[in-house]
Amino acid sequence: MVPKPPSPDALDDVSLVEDFKAGNKERAFTQIVRKYQQRIYWVVRRLIPDHDDADDVSQEVFVRAYQALGDFRADSQLFTWLYRIAVNVAMNHKRKSKLREMVDIDEMISHPPSDDPTPDEALERGEYREILEDAIKALPEKQRIVFQMRYFDEMPYEEMAKVLHKSVGGLKANYFHAVRKVAVYVRKAHGERGGDADIDVTKEEKE
Repeated sequence: MVPKPPSPDALDDVSLVEDFKAGNKERAFTQIVRKYQQRIYWVVRRLIPDHDDADDVSQEVFVRAYQALGDFRADSQLFTWLYRIAVNVAMNHKRKSKLREMVDIDEMISHPPSDDPTPDEALERGEYREILEDAIKALPEKQRIVFQMRYFDEMPYEEMAKVLHKSVGGLKANYFHAVRKVAVYVRKAHGERGGDADIDVTKEEKE
């Protein structure tokens, strides 16, 4: 008598990934979602308080995981891999939401647009969002990640240190440099429309 293959419910993470790569994608991934959807939801919900938004982002996390699982090399645990995707997707969602709400960086701009803008102010508001996005994109990668986690997500340094495997002191320094550069970029761009607003990055601040 030929033994039956193990039930998907009984498969561990390694076996589920192997099953997925072997072509049984729907069966294996359904089990992964069932196993981790609640934990991933609460990872996202911790960063995004609104239930509906957190639920949407959680679904996007699994969409991205499905698309990338074929390349998963098991260098880390499956949940750790999903956790990183969840944090990245949630951070990106919050960043876009904050920009849509017209985030004001304290004291960076002398006269931010009003809450009830005129047509000229509405145009300025859109320009401000673009400038802020450009300023963040121009940061070195380490500083950009720290800035997003700290400014947009309001994540404590101790928690950031655990996620990024960096010292609290180093993260504070990165955030300080990032805020200063964003401020300089935004002020210069507002004062010199069409001029060179590139961020000046010293060798020390790239670390």
